[in-house]
Amino acid sequence: MRRVVFNQKGGVGKSTITANLAAIAAQQGRRTLLVDLDRQGNSSRYVLGDAADEARPGAAEFFESTLKFALRPIKTSDFIVATPWDNLHLMPASGLLDELHSKLESRYKIYKLRDALIELSAAYDEVWIDTPPSLNFYTRSALIASQRCLIPFDCDDFSRRALYDLLENVKEIQADHNPELQVEGIVVNQFQARAALPQRTVQALIDEGLPVLQPYLSASVKIKESHELARPMIHLDPRHKLTQEFVALYASLA
Repeated sequence: MRRVVFNQKGGVGKSTITANLAAIAAQQGRRTLLVDLDRQGNSSRYVLGDAADEARPGAAEFFESTLKFALRPIKTSDFIVATPWDNLHLMPASGLLDELHSKLESRYKIYKLRDALIELSAAYDEVWIDTPPSLNFYTRSALIASQRCLIPFDCDDFSRRALYDLLENVKEIQADHNPELQVEGIVVNQFQARAALPQRTVQALIDEGLPVLQPYLSASVKIKESHELARPMIHLDPRHKLTQEFVALYASLA
């Protein structure tokens, strides 16, 4: 199964959600690939720590290779690195993704990631793709390459209003490029159960018939510690409430 975590809004927890669900899949014995397409490299740093700075080649080098003709193309597996966690591999991000963007877009390399991940389908049970906070070439590539889409949502009214445009963009990708793509659900992040506004905002989504997933992910300072130590929650504190919410969320996915 190939999944993309996508939202055009920044700061909604895309990298945190992607890396933690991928880590849980791997911890449960699934051969898992995490693909980081955000030039900030937050997912890469989350699972590698400072080693992410030297993790090469990765996503940028993969896309760069698609711009060049080669009699013997480089295998997609050559752009993947190991992580400290069993069953979890990474295609890391770097700042070079920015430099390549216009060239890739102008030469219409939008299907290359899909083809590469299909090539790897025998090697991995699950692929999780982290995307930039915009609908750019890399995000479209990820949506075209994926079978399921998860949408993080941070209980903000502006986010709720932006959600409709986001869903329309996904529908356009479905219609024009990837009829296999399905919106698997909306992941409620940083949820404060005792606050009235988050409850009203999420209930509005449910009342409108949108696929809101359970459980909601609680707000917790523990996630900041997880980021700092570069240890996904399942490896930092398996018994923590937020860890158990991630585990239950993963279990709820088809």
